[in-house]
Amino acid sequence: MGESPGVGEFEQLVMLGVLQCGADAYGVPVWRELEARAGREASLGAVYKTLDRLEAKGYVASSVGGPTAERGGRSKRIYRVTASGLRVLRRSLASIARMSEGLRELQEPQ
Repeated sequence: MGESPGVGEFEQLVMLGVLQCGADAYGVPVWRELEARAGREASLGAVYKTLDRLEAKGYVASSVGGPTAERGGRSKRIYRVTASGLRVLRRSLASIARMSEGLRELQEPQ
């Protein structure tokens, strides 16, 4: 069994945004989470492209929700992080934590 491909920084942020949004995880709220929590400016198109890429890798799955009045009767594509997506995200975040552990350069000056 081969190792799952990793995820890049932006993919990590998008997956974390999906998790933060919970049942309301469609493109716009995920994009807003990126701006609010990560201070990351990105186009909405970049978020959707990343969600598509993550879905192709099997790290997120989507389903079509019902039409809503605020969207002019259009349906939303709702995303969720899959079990394999959670595994790869945990592994990636743990690697970053291990690599940065004990680095004085990353500590806040007192």
